[in-house]
Amino acid sequence: MTAKTDPSNGSVFKGLRGILWPIHGFELKKFLPMGLMMMCILFNYTILRDTKDTLMVNAPGGGAECLSFLKLYGVTPAAILFMIGFIKMANVFTREKLFYIVLTPFLIFFTAFAFIIYPNKEALHMSMASIQSAQASLPNLHWLIPVVGNWSFAIFYILSELWGSVVLSMLFWQFANEITKVTEAKRFYGLFGMLGNVGLLLSGPIIILTAKYAKTLPQGIDSFGVNLKLLMTCVLVSGLITIFTYRWMNKNVLTDPQLYQPGQGKKKEKAKLSVMDSFRYILKNPYLGLIAVLVLSYGVAINLVEGVWKGQIKIAFPDKNDYNMFMGQFSTWTGAITILLMIVGNNILRKLSWTKAAIITPIMVLVTSAIFFFFVWNGTKSSPFAPLMGTTVVLVAVLVGQIQNVLSKGTKYSLFDSTKQMAYIPLDPEAKVKGQGAVEVIGGRAGKSGGAFIQSTLLAVIGGSVSLASLTYILGPLVLIICAVWSVSVLGLGRKFNELVASKEAAPAAESPSSSKQEAVASTR
Repeated sequence: MTAKTDPSNGSVFKGLRGILWPIHGFELKKFLPMGLMMMCILFNYTILRDTKDTLMVNAPGGGAECLSFLKLYGVTPAAILFMIGFIKMANVFTREKLFYIVLTPFLIFFTAFAFIIYPNKEALHMSMASIQSAQASLPNLHWLIPVVGNWSFAIFYILSELWGSVVLSMLFWQFANEITKVTEAKRFYGLFGMLGNVGLLLSGPIIILTAKYAKTLPQGIDSFGVNLKLLMTCVLVSGLITIFTYRWMNKNVLTDPQLYQPGQGKKKEKAKLSVMDSFRYILKNPYLGLIAVLVLSYGVAINLVEGVWKGQIKIAFPDKNDYNMFMGQFSTWTGAITILLMIVGNNILRKLSWTKAAIITPIMVLVTSAIFFFFVWNGTKSSPFAPLMGTTVVLVAVLVGQIQNVLSKGTKYSLFDSTKQMAYIPLDPEAKVKGQGAVEVIGGRAGKSGGAFIQSTLLAVIGGSVSLASLTYILGPLVLIICAVWSVSVLGLGRKFNELVASKEAAPAAESPSSSKQEAVASTR
């Protein structure tokens, strides 16, 4: 078979082309739209992530400590309800219709929030005096009360969190896994991420520019409200581009037999599982269980680190626009570093084993988290604005935390996401769709809610306005233990992944002799 008729043959690419762009010319029709979709989805993800944090951390009576309560009691139940609804809708609607049905409500809400809900927040929310009074009466719920009092911010936060799990992890990657073979994935997936992270490079400067523009507005104008309208308009436009690109692919790519051939699941329909049967299926499948451990471990570890880091950012940047501007700068650096790591990671995926590529992320999180917690722990011994290394203690903690987050997210986007999605490909269609849906939404949210449970429990037991930074002597060792469990799970999943891939490759070879005999008999009749 020639290189042109075998798009999975990446060995024909040599030198710099093999490192940077191992894509055949005829594959661009399939590859570039997927890259554009991921870029738009990550563009929105970054704007929503930075904006939701800005809203809740700087909400009346709020702080970074509120996020753990919101993730545990808001995001996790919403994720479970969504997963139940998604499975039911998957049994009724086609894959294409399901994509539109799920994506559209997100875009409607984010637009309505900026132009209708936020401008009327004073009439919709509890007053600052009411929040403070409730906090004084219920000290153990000190950080939960602002979540309830600023309920529309909480809903925005929940839907922004679900955007990453639902639109990116489920809608995009399920689509990619359906139309991409394992051999293509080794070349495509790393580059999908690299093109997708151009969205981070674009979103960061846009967040910075809108925040700077908002700060130039005269007094009397809600500058952050104007900033919010500009950002949500960008989210709406990017979401519409995603929808139109997806529609174009269904009409022009999935109808091209050279680029896509329906999987074996189309030949014979399997009995569709109920919601409870789907849960039982996941729990009884050790392979999916190990993937869930990976997702859980990342969610818990990064959540424990980010909670402390965002509290330091609020101290350093108390103004909403300044906070948002800093997060935009952080997103820009994350995009730039991630793209560099994508180039390296894409070659790691093609040249190293799945296990070696997958274990890099837990090691990176472990090392950088240990350094961050060490600086924060030292910083708690003095005033946040005490001098340190030519600046202040809090700014050093913010900088070290930024480096930790950039490197952790860079390896997450470049290696963790790609290796995790590759792990789904050898599975049967039922496990790919419903199993992946449960692992991604429930596993991802349970990971974050696990970290949130730890943080919120500590805060509630201690009570009052205690900060997460003061709990680093507990949170730091926990992160190190989680990363160790994560690494062991990678090793176990790697063995199972290699066995599945080997069995899949062996199956056609075993079937071909019998099929050849049948063809020979048929030709003699």
